[in-house]
Order: sequence, then structure tokens, then C-alpha cells
Amino acid sequence: MNTMPCKKTYTKEDIFRLANENGIEFIRLQFVDIFGIMKNVAITAAELEKALDGQMMFDGSSIEGFVRIEESDMYLRPDYSTFTVMPWFDNYKIARMICDIYRPNGKPFEGDPRYILRKAAQEAKEMGYEFYVGPECEFFLFQRDENGRPTTLTHDEASYFDLAPVDNGEAARIDIVKTLSDMGFHIEAAHHETAPGQHEIDFKYSDALSAADNIITYKLVVKVMAKKNNLHATFMPKPLNNYAGSGMHCNMSLFSGDRNIFFSETSHSGLSKEAEYFIGGILSHAKAISAITNPLVNSYKRLVSGYEAPVYIVWSMGNRSPLIRVPVSRGSSTRIELRSPDPSCNPYLALAVMLKAGLWGIKNKIEPPKAMDLNIFDMTNAEITARGIEKLPKDLDEAVGELLDDELIKEALGEHILKNFVRAKQIEWKEYSDLVHDWEIEKYLKMY
Repeated sequence: MNTMPCKKTYTKEDIFRLANENGIEFIRLQFVDIFGIMKNVAITAAELEKALDGQMMFDGSSIEGFVRIEESDMYLRPDYSTFTVMPWFDNYKIARMICDIYRPNGKPFEGDPRYILRKAAQEAKEMGYEFYVGPECEFFLFQRDENGRPTTLTHDEASYFDLAPVDNGEAARIDIVKTLSDMGFHIEAAHHETAPGQHEIDFKYSDALSAADNIITYKLVVKVMAKKNNLHATFMPKPLNNYAGSGMHCNMSLFSGDRNIFFSETSHSGLSKEAEYFIGGILSHAKAISAITNPLVNSYKRLVSGYEAPVYIVWSMGNRSPLIRVPVSRGSSTRIELRSPDPSCNPYLALAVMLKAGLWGIKNKIEPPKAMDLNIFDMTNAEITARGIEKLPKDLDEAVGELLDDELIKEALGEHILKNFVRAKQIEWKEYSDLVHDWEIEKYLKMY
């Protein structure tokens, strides 16, 4: 992280000018529900002024986890800085803006994930910090059948950093990168990942709110461009047996002005005490955080030994088996990498709980345990127990239980999102638990 990213700032007049210069006919006002699923309301250019004044209303009772029918009216307030042209439409000129959600009384809606992240970022600001995040978001490209439906047949048999013609997804990946670049993304790397059909595109770090906005935009672009290549893109954490799943590693740092406060010139490790306390805070709340960063039943099929995904709640200065890794870069590039999140998470909520836990660690001077620079996957269970190493939750049910026991993470989410999120996840777990799976049929039907 060598230079501070500069966030765009637009005025109302700038938006009108950009819309006119680009011949914009329609504007999509985007937001996400509590599960991170993108929603939008499309308006014509004639309604742009009304939208910019925050006067566009929608029915919040139709969005899962938002509000009841008797309190359904909600207003969308566009964030001007998120205005961008969506370059993949051939017949129309369409732009988008990401919106904050407000109640009719003019107060922010407490169930808006963007609001939850804004609150956490404000807490950091009051402590003199700005939170920066660089996500590494993986996905799979699968073939479609003759009816256009997605399959789990991979598009190639390539592996890490392979090239075409082995990497048959290269054309789709190039289309994705070009589209993202046209939308203003600074792409740092794009490559094939470990599993067949698996890919990763990394974009430049930014402040937390912009990073979350970028993640939901990235996921939309990946899916749209995959479909244009007659492929299906999925951010499902573990779609294939016996292969690595898709993660969303998050590289994090705190800045005070232009100074990276995670860096120390005088410490042996190059890490400041604030960095260590931040690590200590996240490790202390890692089990509860998992419910948000790994929110699906399928998420926990990825968090198993043998596929480089983290299982143990430890940190390291180098190796990739722990939950938190500290890359070797120092100076302004000093950062910590949380390796557990997967791309199915709501990025606004995920970044909010990470930040809340880290700030709690700084406030309370939480010392992390000694760094674990050995490969934990090579240790015996007795060695792991002797070192007092704890594990992440084994499934979604356990993670939700840990969330309900963690007052700090519950506070970060707020009562509204906590209640609706937990209720939905408990239903999801019950549906999964009650269902007879193919594995059971294959394992038991003939034998018993």
C-alpha cells in the first residue's frame, strides 16, 4: 500500500453533467439486503433530480429482513460518489448509484447493512483512524447446459496461475477485468486459482465503505460477463468436492492521515502495538464473526483441513494455515490478512464486525497469543490441544450460537439485523438438517 487511494467526490451538478455527457437513459439505484443480495430500482433520466434529492420511495416490506408491512415505506438516498456507467448494455445507456436507506422520518434505517458499516467506520474515525481493506475474491466458472441452466461442470482443468489453452476461462476473465476497469476499478492482479474453473481478480485497497461497494459491484460484473460468455459464475464457497473452495481474504490496515499505524520502525516484527491489539481483538471474537463472514451451511464445507482454508484461531507472520496472516510487506504496506471470510458474505456486515472487533482489541489492549509459525495441519491433535489452540465453528449452527453469545458482535450488528439474520440462519440450518442428502442414500440405502 504505497499511495493513499483518492475517493471520488461528486456534487449534484457533477451527476447531471456526467449523465448528460454519457447520454444516460436509465439509472439503477442499488442497495443490498441483510444477506448481501443486490437489489435495485430502475428510474429514467427524467427522475434523476428526484432521486438525487433522496425522494425515491420503495416498499421495504418486500425485502427479506427489512421491515413489516405496517412500516414499509423507505427512501433511497444515492451516494453520489458511486455514480458509474454500466458499460455492458448494447441498446441503452445505463448508470448506477449505490444508495443508503432512510426511514420517512429522515433517520437512517437500522437494517441497512451500509449504515452498519458506516457506524463502525465512524467509531474508527473518532479514534483517529480510517479503515482500509483490500479484498481477494475468488469464484468458479461453470458450464451451462443446452437449456442455459448452470451445471457443476468446470470450464477447464487448469490450476494455479495456469495459462490458456489450459485455462479456458481466460477470455471470460479478461472481459471481467476490462469491464471493471471501464467502471473505474484499479485491478492489481487476475489469475486462475488452484481448483479447476476457479479464478481470482484482486483490486486496489480502499476505505471500508468503498471496498464493500466494490465487492458487490465486482460480483455483479463477474456474473454478467460470465453469462455473456455462456458460463455461470458462482461465489458459493465450496461447490466441488475434493477441491479448494472460494475465499475472500481481507487485507486490512488502519491509517491516521498518511501514516499506517500498523507499522512500527522500532519493533522486531515491524508491527505496532495497535496492530497486535487489533489482531488480538479479532482472534477473541473470531467464532462469532464466523457467522457473518461465513454465513451459509456450505461455508463450513470450505473451512476444513487440507485445502489451505483456515480452521484454527491463531495468527502467523508468514505461513498460510492460521486464521490471520501478516504479509511480509512493511512501511505503508503493512497489513493483516484475515483468511476465513468467503464471498457469499454480506461485505458491509463482514467488514463492520471485523473492524468492531479490531477496535475493541485496541481500546482494551488485547494481546494476541504468540504467533504460530508452524504448519498447524501437520500437528497431531495432542499437540494442538497442548498449545491451547481453538478452532473456528464446525458448522453454521455452532457459529450462530457463538454469535448469540458475543455481546460486542451483536452490538456491531444492531438489534434489527441480528434478529432477522439469526432467524433466517436458524431456518436455513433446520432445512439442511431435516433434508435427506444424496450421500446418505448412497451410503446407507443398500447396506441397511
